[in-house]
Amino acid sequence: MHILFLTDNFPPEGNAPATRTFEHAREWVAQGHKVTIITGAPNFPEGKVYEGYKNRLYSREQMDGIDVRRVVTYITANEGFIKRILDYVSFMVTAFIAGLLVHKPDVIVATSPQFFCAVGGWMLAATRFKPFVFELRDIWPASITAVGAMKPSRTIRMLEKLELFLYRRADRIVSVTQSFKRELIERGIDGAKIDVVLNGVDLSKYQPMPKDAALAQQHVLEGRFVAAYIGTHGMAHALDTIVEAAERLQHRDNICILFAGGGSDAARVEALVREKQLSNVVFLGRQDKSLMPRIWSLCDLSVVHLRDTELFRSVIPSKIFESFAMGLPVLMGVPEGEATGIVAKEQAGMVIPPQDVDAMVAAIEKLADDAGLMAEYREHALAAAPRYDRKTLASDMLDSLKTLI
Repeated sequence: MHILFLTDNFPPEGNAPATRTFEHAREWVAQGHKVTIITGAPNFPEGKVYEGYKNRLYSREQMDGIDVRRVVTYITANEGFIKRILDYVSFMVTAFIAGLLVHKPDVIVATSPQFFCAVGGWMLAATRFKPFVFELRDIWPASITAVGAMKPSRTIRMLEKLELFLYRRADRIVSVTQSFKRELIERGIDGAKIDVVLNGVDLSKYQPMPKDAALAQQHVLEGRFVAAYIGTHGMAHALDTIVEAAERLQHRDNICILFAGGGSDAARVEALVREKQLSNVVFLGRQDKSLMPRIWSLCDLSVVHLRDTELFRSVIPSKIFESFAMGLPVLMGVPEGEATGIVAKEQAGMVIPPQDVDAMVAAIEKLADDAGLMAEYREHALAAAPRYDRKTLASDMLDSLKTLI
């Protein structure tokens, strides 16, 4: 089978969509299938093209047997609605044109969260008379209003109509959460054509390891309990809560808060820490994906946080699966829903209300002081990890695609 896959994000970008698509595609190639990826020049989240790449009209490369074709796009940082729409629409157009040049695909897949990518995939599928699969990673544009980036408006209503059009036209929908599937069914989409393939983790790369001594020394983390927020720093994550918790924890010399990642809110969060003159906070910035196991090794606790918004009850942050594989307990400060249910079911960490500084401070102090509880959570996290093995999940998605051929 020849799978043509459109995605805004792909390695060397290291965010969840890029990682999921690459690890799925790599597994499909290993199983004997052909995979062509159409994407842009890597630039997420800062909106700056990575070293070694250019925003060329068209280029090709091979990556672990995957045929990667990069197209020119309007590049901007992940901020400002109009600029982001220009970015999304430019990729839709150039990816559609590039897709016409791909020889004999059997199925065309396009992924969200921004569904102009999916529009490009649907247009290609319609033009080439091929099945169209919509991989649903986020309920967009609802997530725009959920983080306060835009208020409900005529524009949002138009985007919602386009969203429903794509759901209806898709021959198959692959959702990353059960909650998304339920929501689509409630909105009138046929549940029989919706499969759920959760996010997961590459167990060959993420596994328990001793703390990286050189990195720990470099960032003055030796002998300290490290509670880490690792991932995209965006409006959705309400990182002020973690900063305020750090401020309240300054009296604990043995506790440090670590931030690693980049995003539209990263500069503001760093400025806030400088303004408060917090000496117990360390920023590592965006890291190459290959370095992430070393970064995770520095941590004792993985902090997962989202705004207290109804929409985020249906979101499952993929970092919890990397945390499981590294044997790290998880502190979940997200709205009660599918993600908190996973951590509670696996007994791999603590759940607190989102944007609750008091609860976060109390939880971090409790875990820093209770070695027995930490050991119990670590054991449960490691036991849970194989249930989210990316190889198995990639095979599940492949089975979904095969139903269309």
